[in-house]
Amino acid sequence: MSATAHTRLRAWLISSGLGIGGRLPPERDLCAMLGFSRAELRKGLLVLEAEEVLQRQVGRGTFLVKLPGQRKAPAASVSIANLAERTGPHEAMIARIALEPELARLAAMHATPQQIRGLRNLSASMRRATRWSNYEELDLEFHNNIAEASGNSLLHEVHKIINGVRLLVVWRRLDTPQPGPSPEYHSFDEHEHIVDALEKRSGAEAHAAMLKHLETTLAAMTASLKM
Repeated sequence: MSATAHTRLRAWLISSGLGIGGRLPPERDLCAMLGFSRAELRKGLLVLEAEEVLQRQVGRGTFLVKLPGQRKAPAASVSIANLAERTGPHEAMIARIALEPELARLAAMHATPQQIRGLRNLSASMRRATRWSNYEELDLEFHNNIAEASGNSLLHEVHKIINGVRLLVVWRRLDTPQPGPSPEYHSFDEHEHIVDALEKRSGAEAHAAMLKHLETTLAAMTASLKM
């Protein structure tokens, strides 16, 4: 989700005439109107949800909570775009490493069986992804669902902000020589180890598995930047 695409989505919300509490058009229609891919649109919606501009309700759709501020917006509403302008890929990963292992530890205690099954299904779906855009969308949902399963609404909101910044930084596309992840892509096994720990209700193992996953991702990212 580039900063330009994020700006276009915000501009559309301002000019759309949609009232507060109004439901956004279906994703397919928004993609056609704005010229976005489905993956790019969903990333943008997540950023705006973290900015508390939108609210997504399962089974009902996405609703406008408030219009994006153009000049004088609340600090929380402008922080993601502003932070993305001042944040590099390495810094975004360090923030994830500081937060997500603790979210995984909490999820081991609080996740419902249904949430764990959903994470297992997402992990399996990622193995079948043939394009990076599909994988990234599933990966985004996987990590967000762990944050939600932590049972800590405040940390979940902090995770949304960090994730929103990460999406605008778009570091993932720095090293995608192939159209999609190879069958040996390191994250596949790492995701499964995280879910295994959640199923065992082992907070320590979940914390360690998530930490290893993010540190491996950071190492791969750092290596690609040196090439």
